[in-house]
Amino acid sequence: MATLFQGLGALTSLSPSNSKRSLLSSRRSLSERKAGIFVVRSDARANQTGARKHDLLITNAVATKEGSSVASTSKPGHELLLFEALREGLEEEMERDPNVCVMGEDVGHYGGSYKVTKDLANKFGDLRVLDTPIAENAFTGMGIGAAMTGLRPVIEGMNMGFLLLAFNQISNNCGMLHYTSGGQFKIPVVIRGPGGVGRQLGAEHSQRLESYFQSIPGIQMVACSTPYNAKGLMKAAIRSDNPVILFEHVLLYNLKERIPDEEYVLSLEEAEMVRPGEHVTILTYSRMRYHVMQAAKTLVNKGYDPEVIDIRSLKPFDLHTIGNSVKKTHRVLIVEECMRTGGIGASLTAAISENFNDYLDAPIVCLSSQDVPTPYAGPLEEMTVVQPAQIVTAVEQLCQ
Repeated sequence: MATLFQGLGALTSLSPSNSKRSLLSSRRSLSERKAGIFVVRSDARANQTGARKHDLLITNAVATKEGSSVASTSKPGHELLLFEALREGLEEEMERDPNVCVMGEDVGHYGGSYKVTKDLANKFGDLRVLDTPIAENAFTGMGIGAAMTGLRPVIEGMNMGFLLLAFNQISNNCGMLHYTSGGQFKIPVVIRGPGGVGRQLGAEHSQRLESYFQSIPGIQMVACSTPYNAKGLMKAAIRSDNPVILFEHVLLYNLKERIPDEEYVLSLEEAEMVRPGEHVTILTYSRMRYHVMQAAKTLVNKGYDPEVIDIRSLKPFDLHTIGNSVKKTHRVLIVEECMRTGGIGASLTAAISENFNDYLDAPIVCLSSQDVPTPYAGPLEEMTVVQPAQIVTAVEQLCQ
C-alpha cells in the first residue's frame, strides 16, 4: 500500500474531465415528488410548489450561455440519480470481479437505507450481499478480515455517524495492518455511507466524520458530489488496494445527471475544475459545491470571476490542481460543511500555506459549519451551515 501524504500531487485522471458537464443553470433548484422522494431535475422544472424553503436543495447556480441546448434527449448516455449511479458502479464491479462483496445493515433484500444496493442480493446472492446484525464494530472488523484474505468488501454504514462505533477497527486495523504486517497483507476495502446535515435529522444523524478519519495513516478519503463522479469514484475505490472511505451526502442522493454509457473510472487523487476563473479560488466538496455554485451566479453578476474546484480527494489533497489555481488567482476561499475546528478546511489551509504561501495576496479564508451539535429545528439547522450569501460576502472582502 502506498504511503499517503498530503503533499502528494494528483495522479493522472483515468477519464476525461467532467467540468463542462458541471455547468448549471441560474435558476434556484426545484424538486419533483416521486414515490415519496424529491427528485432534483437538471432542466429546472418542478411539479411541486408547496415545499418549504429549506426542503429545496439548491443545485443549479451558474447559467449556461444563451442559446445553448438544454434538451437531454439529444445527448449521449443515460440519466441516473446519484444513488443509482453508485449502485450501477457497484454492480459493474461485482460483475467484473467475483471477489467484490457487500456487507452492512439492511443491504440485502431491503436494498439499503438509501437503496444503493437495491436488487443486488437477488442478482448476486446472500453471501455476496450480506445482511449483518446491528453491530458496526463487528461487521467492519469482519470486512477487514475478509480483505486480508483477498476479497474486496464494500462496507456500508447505514449512517456515517454509526461508524464511530467501528472507529477502533478502522483506525487500528484498516489503516495500519498493511504497515504493521510488513506488507504481508493488503486491505482493499471500501467503507461508504450517507452523512452530512440533512433535513432535520438531529445531531446524531448529521455527523460529518471527515475530520475524524483524516488523521488515520494509510487511509484514502474521497467525497462524491455528482452522479458522474459518484460512479467513477465508487469503481476506483473498489479497484484500489488501499482502504478507501467514500463519503456520500444524504441530500445529494436524488441529484440527476446524464452519465456516459461506456465504462469509466476516475482517479482517487484528482480534484475537479468545476468553473474556471481569474479572481479567486474557491475550494469545496460534497454538498457545499452547490452552495458555492449558487453564490458564483451572484458573484458573476457583480463582476467577479471565481474559480471553483471540487477537491473530491480529501486525503491526499490534489495539490497540483490546487496549486496551479492559487498561482493564477492569488486568493483562496475554502467552503466546507465540516466543523471548523480540526476540519478538512483547517488541513487544507495548512497545506496551501506550506506550499504556496508566496503566491497569496491575501490571507486564506475558510467558511465552515459552526462548532455546535446540529439543531433539529429547521431554521437553526440552516444557520449552522454555510449559506450562499456568506460565500458572496467572503469573496467580496477577499477581492477588495
